[in-house]
Amino acid sequence: MRSTSNPAFRNLPTQQGGYATFDRSGGGMMGGGAALGGAQSSYVDPSQTTQDTGRPITIDDIVQKTAISGGLALVAGFLTVLSGLYVLALPAFIVGIVVSLIVIFKQKPSAPLTLTYSIAMGIALGGITGVIQDSAPQQYAGIGLQAVIGTAGVFFGMLVVYKTGAVKVTPRFTKWLMGAMIGVVVLMVANLVASFFTTGGMGLRDGSPLAILFSIVVIGVAAFSLLLDFDAADNAVKAGVPEKYSWYIAFGLMTTLVWLYIEILRLLSYLRGD
Repeated sequence: MRSTSNPAFRNLPTQQGGYATFDRSGGGMMGGGAALGGAQSSYVDPSQTTQDTGRPITIDDIVQKTAISGGLALVAGFLTVLSGLYVLALPAFIVGIVVSLIVIFKQKPSAPLTLTYSIAMGIALGGITGVIQDSAPQQYAGIGLQAVIGTAGVFFGMLVVYKTGAVKVTPRFTKWLMGAMIGVVVLMVANLVASFFTTGGMGLRDGSPLAILFSIVVIGVAAFSLLLDFDAADNAVKAGVPEKYSWYIAFGLMTTLVWLYIEILRLLSYLRGD
């Protein structure tokens, strides 16, 4: 039995009304101690009425909701850069964080909240990108577009890796990735604390060769975490959870894409630095 590293996907319902952990070896999604029988399984949650359940989720539902969310984020980011309203970046980022916590702890899918998160983070990332580009127009020209292309490339590349089974999402893989994520977060926090006492902190975010190597590692961890997201979405479809949870899955994928974009943008800024 394994769980996804993305907190959003931990709230996908199972047949027993619990929350999802996944195990392919068990024939599908595992929850509440019992296995669902793959695509043939049906969803039954005693806490919901018949009107609340709706039709089962499909891959098309997930693709459409993720595309809408990602598209809105791109438009919001582009308009922020175009207008030069970079001052909106910080409040938008705060809104995005608050909304993400609401979605995660509310444990219910919400189209308005998912779209709000996408727009807020689009504005935040657009503001950050604009500030970097305007700080040295010749040095950082087009860095935002490169980061978008890089993020999209990693996303579709990892999707191909998942669909072809080149890297299988196993309990061992999940434990390894969770350990790597914890290690990355600990190093980030340690570097932040160290920066209060010494210039550059531990050198993980100062553009040095060590910082470049660390960014590559973080990008790798973020990229491989997409495999867990794909696996969670795939198992949700097999388990036949209600269609409305496609918004929840879109939100989960967006959180990973936001993280990935930030790290790719950071790496590009290091590579273009003096």
